[in-house]
This record gives sequence, C-alpha cells and structure tokens, in this order.
Amino acid sequence: MASPTGTTDAPFGRMLTAMVTPFTPDGAVDYDAVRRLATYLVDEQRNDGLIVSGTTGESPTTSDDEKERILRTVLETVGDRATVVAGAGTNDTHHSISLARAAARAGAHGLLVVTPYYNKPPQEGLYQHFAAVADATGLPVMLYDIPGRSGVPIKIETLIRLAQHERIVAVKDAKGDLFLGSQVMAMTDLAFYSGDDLLNLPWLSVGAAGFVSVVGHVVGADLARMIDLYRNGDVVQALAVHRQVAPVVEGIMLSAGGAIMAKAALGMVGVPVGPVRLPLVAATEKQIAELRACLVAGGVKLTDA
Repeated sequence: MASPTGTTDAPFGRMLTAMVTPFTPDGAVDYDAVRRLATYLVDEQRNDGLIVSGTTGESPTTSDDEKERILRTVLETVGDRATVVAGAGTNDTHHSISLARAAARAGAHGLLVVTPYYNKPPQEGLYQHFAAVADATGLPVMLYDIPGRSGVPIKIETLIRLAQHERIVAVKDAKGDLFLGSQVMAMTDLAFYSGDDLLNLPWLSVGAAGFVSVVGHVVGADLARMIDLYRNGDVVQALAVHRQVAPVVEGIMLSAGGAIMAKAALGMVGVPVGPVRLPLVAATEKQIAELRACLVAGGVKLTDA
C-alpha cells in the first residue's frame, strides 16, 4: 500500500512518533486505546506518520499476533492520512522476515528494521540481514541504527552498500554522528530521520528529512511546526521551538526511558494508555513529579491536576 504522506525526499512523511502500545490494567493490549491514541497523534499532534511496534511500543514483550492486530488497528484508524510503519526488526533474520511479511499482508506502508541486538553480528552479517528482510516484501525499509541498544553501529561502508537496495530508502539514526550522516546523505539517496529527540534540530541542519520522535506523543505539533519553520528558512523561530520543548525532552528521554515516561506523560495530558509490561516498571513518584515539572516548563497543557 502506498504511503499517504511520503515524498521523494521524505518517504515516510516528516513528523513521526514511535507510538507506545496501550495496555489494560491487567496487561492485555487495549485496542480501543490504540485507536484513540493513533487518532490523537495524527489529528491533534500533527504526526504524518506513526511507527508501530518499535522499541517504544514495547515490541520485545508483545507477541507476533498482538503486533499484527495492533498494526491493523492503526491502519484502519489513520492509515488513510498517515504513513504507518511496522517495526519488523529482531536479532533473528528469519523471525524478522516473518514479521515483515505479516506487516505487508496487513497493509503497512513501510518497515522499520533495527540492527540485530545482543548477538553483535559483523558488518557483513548486518548487510545480509537487512538485505534479506528488504528482499522479503515490496515495502520500503527504514534502517534503525542504534548502537546504544544493539551494541553494533552500521558503519558508513555498510550504509552505502545497503543504499543500493531499491527498497532500503531511509535511516532512523540514534547513533548521534551528524558528520557521518552528512557523508552518507551526500553519497547516497538515503533519507535520514532523527531518532534522538535531543538532536532533532541539529539533524535538520545537516539535511535530515524529519523525525522519529518519542516526545512527539505530547509535543508532536510543536515539532511539526519546527520542521515547517526550518524548511521555510525561519531558523530563528525553529530554534525558539527547539528551546521551548527542551524541558519536555529532558523529562521524557533523560529519566526512566522513553516508553515509561511517554506513557506517564500521556496520562497527564488526558490520553491514558495504561501500564508498561515487565521488565519495564512504572515511573516512581519522584520521576513523576520531575516529569510534571518538565512538561509544565515546556508549555504542555496538563489535564490531570
């Protein structure tokens, strides 16, 4: 299925949020809340794309059947007006291929494929893994380069090789090497997306297509405005937005981690999404208080006071 918001230079849209997975109090997936959250993210937070079943979606603890049903629910809810990208990356190539094919059957617009984690493959293993997943369907692929979680970076030579695959079209970068990213963008047609909310504006300055955000759950509309301002040449106002949302980035990304704090923040803005699954645990009272202060400092309107 074609992406409703993709362009040649931004194949998955520009403002994407890595969506959390709502759970009921007893830990089951809350599909009604999935619909509400997807609608809120697209209609109120100006996301023109959503990542489903990424790390922030707690994909390590959801089953393959749950992943497929979550994806179908999001597609049915917002798939006509937002690009819906399915997380299909694991550290097992055969499993990743299976997830990719299931996502294609469900109608996903694209795939997010993370670097295999824990088993630390060599660069040739990374190349063959990503190529095999890209070969498995007709969907465009966004690579996810996050050595802090995977233990292995995708080196520049490997990115250049992978860029030759017709369906590998983008990179979500959480490596933080803007110079390397600049080099790859200069030598290939790969679109880069900031995968680190701390560096969203710097990534735009070196040519990134957009963001794959976690704080976009509560300040997505602000980040979308920052992208618009920068692309229209108003760097001063883009910087002002960057500084405005900085406390929100601090509160969500520099404390207990993305999924935990994003879910806590959503509860504070009136979009409850339930608990996290073990091994993640709920934020502490101290973390909640600090998050609340950060959201207020960032201009986020809270509804749970």
